[in-house]
Amino acid sequence: NTITGLNPNLSILLDLSSSNISDLTGIGCFTALTVLSCGSNQLTSLDVSNNTALHTLYCSQNQLTSLDVSNNLALTQLECNNNQLTTLDVSSNTALLFLHCPDNQLTSLDLSQNTAFSKLYCQNNQLTSLDLRNGNNINFDTGYVSLNATGNNLTTVYVDNVANANARVAAGSWVFDAGVIFSI
Repeated sequence: NTITGLNPNLSILLDLSSSNISDLTGIGCFTALTVLSCGSNQLTSLDVSNNTALHTLYCSQNQLTSLDVSNNLALTQLECNNNQLTTLDVSSNTALLFLHCPDNQLTSLDLSQNTAFSKLYCQNNQLTSLDLRNGNNINFDTGYVSLNATGNNLTTVYVDNVANANARVAAGSWVFDAGVIFSI
């Protein structure tokens, strides 16, 4: 259950999915790592603070209770669904395009600093606060569901433009539980 024989300076993609792994101590040595896939394991912690080249992180279906991606400034895609996360701070990940974090225990999500953002799946959490005021709501993907926040405790969602948000809900590309209203 150890990784040997890999040059940490040459590793660009590392797929450890469904490998029955419970500990990734030392993953920070792979400083050139751009894609890490470690989903469907038994991880309770994951330290990617030294993986500053990381642009894609798949760590879904583990037992993570926290995840710090504040040093991963190149991160464009984060999939951390089906864990036990209670908080998730992506404010320093301004290049983030896609966040897939359903089925956790998140109570708030602030994407106001994520100006490149275009897709969000955050259903089945305990969200009472969702802030999407990033100046980029108009650029969320259209034509299919690009935002799903169902199964939460949301009453008000903060957006750039209320009319645009209502139009996206009417078109079916943004999905919320009944009764959610938008505010700026």
